[in-house]
Amino acid sequence: MLPWIVRRTRLPLLSLRCPGCRSESATAGEGRFRVNANGKLLDVWLLVRCASCDRTRKLTVHERAPVASFAAADLRGYRANDPDLVASTLLDPLLARRNRFTLDWTGAWRLHTPPERPDEAWPLRVRVALEDPVPVRPERLIARGLGLSRNEVRRRVKCDVPPRRPTSTGFTFTVPAGD
Repeated sequence: MLPWIVRRTRLPLLSLRCPGCRSESATAGEGRFRVNANGKLLDVWLLVRCASCDRTRKLTVHERAPVASFAAADLRGYRANDPDLVASTLLDPLLARRNRFTLDWTGAWRLHTPPERPDEAWPLRVRVALEDPVPVRPERLIARGLGLSRNEVRRRVKCDVPPRRPTSTGFTFTVPAGD
């Protein structure tokens, strides 16, 4: 079984209306947190910038949470603006729901395939792994990876998920020998 991997190349843009210029696109840039202490309670925000006017906006990560409820590693990560913590926070679906934004993955991922396809290993079985929850349509991903048209993919490829419905989890597919 051949491994294909979908990897994030950068953080996705956020579809979020800017209150200043009414643009629909924002970015987390290099990723910064703002932490505010009020007694034994903490507020944590992820700062994002409008892609058009550069205005900064805060996305609520934690609100009035007791300091004791945080893991020490998370507190250090928030204070140090840890890039891995920024990415995992931004990709959290609960944060998106609470702050009313969606992620725009256009141009933010790349498909990594083995350099050579074995000609004698038919039927060709491929396992696609997504390192981040990138929403991709299996049909388009397979067409790109194999260099086929989408009609050819529909006709020849057997996939374990609906090929026209976006998925953000891994899947497998089989390509029988050519006609």
